[in-house]
Formats: sequence, C-alpha cells, structure tokens
Amino acid sequence: MPKEMATKNGDDHSDMGWTNIRFLPARAFKKILYGICIWTCLCYLVFRITSHNGAVTYLTARVNRGLLQNVQTAQAVAAALGGAAEVPTTPPVSPDSPAGSRTPGIPQNFLDLEPQVDNSPAMNEKQLLTLLANHSNLPLAYWSENKNRPIGSKSCVKFPSLYELDFNNIYWQRLQTSNGTYYLYGAYYDDRVRINGGPVVRILGMVDRVKPILTYCQLWFDKRKVVSFVPATYTYAWYSKWGNYKDGVLQPYVITCRVPSQESGGQVPTSVSLVEKKCDKPTTNLRVKNDRPKKKEDFAVCVKGLDFLHEDLSVRLVEWLELLNVLGAKKVFMYELEIHPNISKVLNYYQQRGLVQLTPLTLPGNQPNLPGFRHWYLKTKLTHKRQNELIPYNDCLYRNLYSYDYVVLLDTDEIIMPVKFTNWSDLMKDVVKRALKERNYTRASYNVRNVYFLDDLQDGDDLHHEAHEQGIPRYLHMFQHVYRSKNFTKPGSYVKCFHNTERVVSLHNHFPLNCLGTCTTFSIDTNSAQLQHYRKDCVGSLKNSCKTDFRTYTQKDTTIWRYKDEIIKRTTRTLSRLGFFS
Repeated sequence: MPKEMATKNGDDHSDMGWTNIRFLPARAFKKILYGICIWTCLCYLVFRITSHNGAVTYLTARVNRGLLQNVQTAQAVAAALGGAAEVPTTPPVSPDSPAGSRTPGIPQNFLDLEPQVDNSPAMNEKQLLTLLANHSNLPLAYWSENKNRPIGSKSCVKFPSLYELDFNNIYWQRLQTSNGTYYLYGAYYDDRVRINGGPVVRILGMVDRVKPILTYCQLWFDKRKVVSFVPATYTYAWYSKWGNYKDGVLQPYVITCRVPSQESGGQVPTSVSLVEKKCDKPTTNLRVKNDRPKKKEDFAVCVKGLDFLHEDLSVRLVEWLELLNVLGAKKVFMYELEIHPNISKVLNYYQQRGLVQLTPLTLPGNQPNLPGFRHWYLKTKLTHKRQNELIPYNDCLYRNLYSYDYVVLLDTDEIIMPVKFTNWSDLMKDVVKRALKERNYTRASYNVRNVYFLDDLQDGDDLHHEAHEQGIPRYLHMFQHVYRSKNFTKPGSYVKCFHNTERVVSLHNHFPLNCLGTCTTFSIDTNSAQLQHYRKDCVGSLKNSCKTDFRTYTQKDTTIWRYKDEIIKRTTRTLSRLGFFS
C-alpha cells in the first residue's frame, strides 16, 4: 500500500492523535478547554480546603497551648491563695459542637459574661491635688483646698498664678533673663549650724551661662502678706578643666538665697521665685523642701538617673539592693530616666517595702527626652551627661540633710565592702575615730578606694570566669565573681565616699565639690574597706593600661561570702515573689 494511502486510512499511528485534534470542529475544541478549566478549579478548591484544615489545626494547637498556660497561671494563683478557687483544667465543650468536640478558649456561657474592666471610682479633687502635690516641685498653696490667696498684696509683686509659671520638660521651671536662661529643679531649706549668717534657701538649677547675671530671690511665706527680696548667689557645681566651660551649654549651679531674719520672723519660706529684677512678675515658684523626721538615720544611698531602656538588670538589682540593706543602707534614692519593665517591677516592689524611693527625671532645656534618643545623646555627649548627673546627686543630698548622717553616691555595679567589720555602722565608728586621732576635726567625706572584680577574671593567666562557685546560685553575680585585681586604682582616683551631710554643699560622683569650710576628706585604709567594682572591663580612661595594671595579677577575694546565706535567702524569696522563676 502506498504510504499516502496508509496515512489517510490511519495506519501511521504516530501522527494520528495530533491529526485528529487538529481537524476537530471548533465546538468540540471549546468543550475540551472548558473541561480543562473545570478540572483546574476543582484541584485548586481541594488544595485550599486541605490548607485551611492545616491552619485550623495549627491555630487550635496555639489556642490550646495559651489556654493551658492560662490554666496553669490560674492554678498557681489559686495555690497561692490556699486553694480558694476551683480552676478548670480542660477547655469547655461547645453546645453547638458535635459530641466529643471542643471549642478552645470559649466558655459555654459566653453570652452572659461581663468583661472585667477597671471600675474603681475616679479620684476626687482632694485626692488629685494630693497626688499632684507629691509629684511636683510646686508649693502646696497651688494644691490645697484653702487657696485664699494672693499673698503679696502689700508688695510690688503678687504671688504668681499657677498658669503664669513657665514649665519645661515636666519637672523643671524656666526663667528667661536678658542674658541667659535658667532651668530650676528644686529648692531646699538649709539651716545647718556651720552656715555663717543664718539659714538659707538652696536652689538646684542649670544655667546656659558660665557667669550668671545678678538675679533676685522672692521668698514667700505662708502667714505673711509681704514677700522678701534677697540677691541670689551662685556656687558653680563643676570644674572648668572638666570641659563644656562655655556659654550656651547648660551648667549646674547651687543658687543660694539668704533668709532675712527680721522679715521672716523665724518662719521657713514655703516657696521661692527667681527673677531678674526685684519686682518682676515671677515665672517660677518652687516649693521649699524642709523634711524633718523624728529620728536621723545613719546611711542613705544616692543613685544617678537610671538609663537602662533595653538592658534588663533586674536580677542583679535585687542582689545589689539586698546587700546594701544588709550592710546598713536604710534607703536607696534612685532617679528614673528610662528603665526596662523588669527593672520597674523590681523597684516598685522595693518602693512598696520602703527600701527604695524612685523619682522620675528628665533633662532640662532643649536636650532630648525621647526614650532611646536620650540614651544615645547621653552616651555620645559624655560631658553633658556628667553635668546633668549633678542635679539628682545634689537633690538627694538636700532632701536628706536632716534624715541621714551620711549619703553615699554609688552606681549599680559597685558596693562599698567592709573588710574588718561586717557593716557600715561599725566601719564608720572606727574610721571617724582614726580620722580624729590623725587630725582633730570632722571631715566632709571619707573615701574608699576602687578595686576591679572584672567579669572574666580568674586566678593567674586563666581569664575566663564562669559561674562555678559551689553553693552559690548562678544568678548572684557579685557572689559568683570573687576574683579581683591585686592592684587598687591610685589613691584619690575613682573613689566613692561617705559624705557628711553636716558639711557638704555640692557633690560630684567621686568627691564633694563645695563644703561648709574646707572640703576635707579622709582616705579609708584598704584593710578596712574597699570599693568593689563589677564590670566587664576597666573604665575608658584606664583601658590602655587595664591588662598590665589590673588583669595580670589577680587574687581570689571571698569577703562578700560572709553574707552568702542571708543574701541567697533574701534574693531567692524576692525573685520568687516577683515571678522570675517559671
């Protein structure tokens, strides 16, 4: 058969299928396309249903896990309450579900449920005014119910209205003069016996001038209809050689207003305003703090503004605060710039127990206060940072002039450790006796030398410390790190002091800057006490010499272990109460 005939009659099977499709009618070809589309849609639908079931299974598992966690939490709460409540351990069954099925997280009676919201009554006016009074530097006259003012009706100036004051960054008040801007933080009554000429009012402030112009204090009294005018004097709370000594940069000052004895009639001023000219209408009015407790305690600790937005130091703070309390600190005054939520939880706990007083803080003027940005600013502008720190340090001093014999300025990574004695009280009794024997006068401060307990120090050349001390929980940083450098930093360098509240006028991180009389200090022998400094590395100015001076020669120092049992008990109990152990 000729090939053409074979192809025509369908004998060549290799080309037959294509030939048939190619010569199909148009209607048949459309049917095939429709079929392909329908089949594709069916496949896609099956895929979506299968995927949805998988997602439901995953979400159900997530909900069940969350529900289980909630149940476990509720059971823990019930156990803490002595089993006062029954807690369901299985999810409820939905009445609309098939037999044996469950709807995780949805109670059966959800239609009858009432969400629990805060329905506590709003504060009345008296409660609100009390709250405002406790959180501001304004005189009580603005917040009391008896606002039968104005004071000063017989003077050239009247008591300023609350809304005439010039506020800056929440906690500051501003005075704009013809040559400089003043930011005022707080005012304090000072009648210490060493002051010549009688009592004064001190104002803590920042001024954008290295030599402020003449200004006046307007002193207001509760029971007098006249205001007293006195010139202000300025004590510079910084050294020019430390930098930033130029106009336009905020400088820390202690501003002093002498209280006139005849005009005051022996009264303590209730508030003070700072003005450029005597009869200027004031834009500032600060409450004069004058706390006088019945009993004067021995030691308070002052801590600069905490700047730990992302760094969680909560557990280390528990250890540090408990050890301070065991050593003899009656209260720790701390200032808050920005802190991690866990730190906030810890400090609120100790504040309720009376060991900590936490005060919010901002930076004055045009300095940034946005969390995160402020941290970067303080880290980059180190001299600005140190100038700003003088405000909380000295606020802590003046708040406690009559409450404590000594204030101690510490960072959260350091502790003054008695060596011969077990507490600060016994230490200072011995130190004062030795100081008087050397020279018969009371010192303004008593300084303790610094020694490094670096994180990676061990004995000899092995510089890789790990938590390994037997019987010490791993979460106790100071008790685990017992290797220190043999060398102390040089005398007078990086020291911390017990500051005598009867003598000092302004404080720096390491020494008093101004005193009533000469700023004398006594160096405590390292055999009696040492400043134990817990860091990853030496401070910046010592990093170049850190290896040779502080890392090469080390020794094990377990002085801190004498408090081991008590601190383990205290910290573990506190961390457990605060929910740090899952």
